[in-house]
Amino acid sequence: MITGKNYIGEELSSKGEVTFKTFDPKENKETAAIFYEATPDEVDAAVEKAAAAFKVYKQKSDADKAEFLEAIAEELEANAEALKQIYRVESGLPEGRSNGEFARTAGQLRAFAEMLKEGSWVEAIISNPEGKPDIRRMQVPFGPVAVFGASNFPFAFSTAGGDTASALASGSPVVVKSHPLHAGTGELVSEAIIKAAKRTGMPDGVFSNLNSKGIEVGEWLVKHPKIKAVGFTGSYKAGTALCKLAADRAEPIPVYAEMGSINPVLALPSALEEKADFWAEQYAGSITAGCGQFCTNPGLILGIESTDLNNFVEKLGKNLSNLAPSVMLSPGIQHQYEASKTEVLEQEGYSEVSKYNGDLQPNFGRQQVITVSGANFLQNKNFHKEVFGPFSVVVKCKDKTELGEVLEQLEGQLTGTVLNSEEKELSEFATIIDTLTDTVGRIIYNSVPTGVEVCAAMTHGGPFPATSNAKFTSVGLTAVQRWVRPVSFQDWPQALLPQALKDENSLGILRNINNKYTTDSL
Repeated sequence: MITGKNYIGEELSSKGEVTFKTFDPKENKETAAIFYEATPDEVDAAVEKAAAAFKVYKQKSDADKAEFLEAIAEELEANAEALKQIYRVESGLPEGRSNGEFARTAGQLRAFAEMLKEGSWVEAIISNPEGKPDIRRMQVPFGPVAVFGASNFPFAFSTAGGDTASALASGSPVVVKSHPLHAGTGELVSEAIIKAAKRTGMPDGVFSNLNSKGIEVGEWLVKHPKIKAVGFTGSYKAGTALCKLAADRAEPIPVYAEMGSINPVLALPSALEEKADFWAEQYAGSITAGCGQFCTNPGLILGIESTDLNNFVEKLGKNLSNLAPSVMLSPGIQHQYEASKTEVLEQEGYSEVSKYNGDLQPNFGRQQVITVSGANFLQNKNFHKEVFGPFSVVVKCKDKTELGEVLEQLEGQLTGTVLNSEEKELSEFATIIDTLTDTVGRIIYNSVPTGVEVCAAMTHGGPFPATSNAKFTSVGLTAVQRWVRPVSFQDWPQALLPQALKDENSLGILRNINNKYTTDSL
C-alpha cells in the first residue's frame, strides 16, 4: 500500500504540511495517492541516520553487501506486479517497457552483487620492495550519497537504479530524492529496499527515500555537510545547478551528473548507398523509442550531400509518419518538448522532412525530423540543442571537410555512431571518426544508440555537457568507482590491515603486487 510518507531509514514519516499527487499521463488525470513533501528536519534526520549507518555499513564484508543487494532484487520481484502497475500508471510507459526495465533493475543489482563476491573491484595494490617502505592501497567508500531519481527511468535510474545499486555496493549509504513524477513507484521500491536491509542485518539508515515536488529538498540534501557525493540524471539546467551548490559548500563534494546529449550519428556514404531502407527503418524506431525520452536518443544525423542521403531522408520521413505517436512522461515534459522544438523551428534555413499530422491525444509527443545544410548548422547553434522527445535533425554537409568542421563544433555527447558498409571507407574517414570519438563516451558501429547494456565494459558518460565528469560512467560495474577514494596504508601491522591488503590473499582477489598482477599470497 502506498502511504505517501517519507522513509527516514526504517521509519515512515510525514511531518510536513505540503503535499502533492502524481499524474497519469495516459489517462490525463491525477492519481489518488497523496505524498508528503519532506521537511528540513526530515532531510536532516535521513542524512544523520545515513552518517551513523556508514560507520557500521562500511565495515560489512563484500559478501554481506552482496547478500543485501541480492535481497533487494528478491524483494522487488516478490512485489513485481504491483510495482509494474504503478510504474505504468505514473509514467504512461507500456507493459513491455515496464517488464524490460524491471528486469534490468533487478539484473544490475545482482551484477553488482557478483562483482562484490569476486572482490577485485577494490583495486588492491601492494608495493614492498626490499629496502623501501611497505605501502598498500585500496579503494574505500566516501560516505553518505544523495541520489536523484530520474524522470525517464522510474526503475533503472531511480530509487533502486544504477546510482543506488553502485553506491550501496561501494559501502556508502544512500538518501534518495524521489522523482515527483513517480513517487508511488519510488515508495514501493523503497519498501523493498528497507525489507531487504532488515532481512540481511543492515544498519538503520543505510537507505532513505524523501519525497519532493520542488527543488528545496534536493538543495538541502546537496548542502548537507554529511552528504559526501551526489548522483543525478536529468536536465542540463538542474545538473549544473547541483554542481554549483556542491562546489560552493565549505567542503566541496563531487556531483556525478548525466545531463543530456544529441548523440550524433555519422552516416558514411557506403552505408546509405547499400542499406538506406534498412537504416531509415532502424532510425525511425530509435527516434521514437520511448517517445524519444531516452538520453541516447539519436537527435542528430550527419551525412554528405548525395542522392543516397536524400533517399535515406525521404524514407526516414515516411517511416516516422507511419508510426503512431506515444504518450510522454508528463504534461510538463510534453509542454517542454513542444517549447524546445518550437525554438528550433523558429530558426531559418531548415527543411521539414516529416511530422505526424494525425490527431494527437493529450500528453502525446508528435515526432518530427528536419534537415539543415552543414553551413547553416555551423552558423546557428540553435540547431545543436537537445530536444528531449521524438525529434531529430539531419545535417547535409557539402563535403568531407565540412563534415569534419561540424563534428569539431559539437559539444560532449554520451554516444556517437558510425554507419558504414565498406571497410576501406573507414580509412578514408579515419580523421573524422577520430574527431567523433574525442567527443563521446561510447562509440557505436552499425547500430542505434538507444539501449544501454549493463556490463563491466559499458561507458554511459561523456565529455561536458553530457556529464559533469567524463572519467566515470553511470551504467555498468565501474559505476562503483564514483563513490570510492583510494587510501594507502604505510608500514601497517598485518593484524590491522583490511582483508584485501593482508599478505595472505584469503579473498582470492586479483592484486597488483610490486607491479605484477596475481592472485597469489605474499
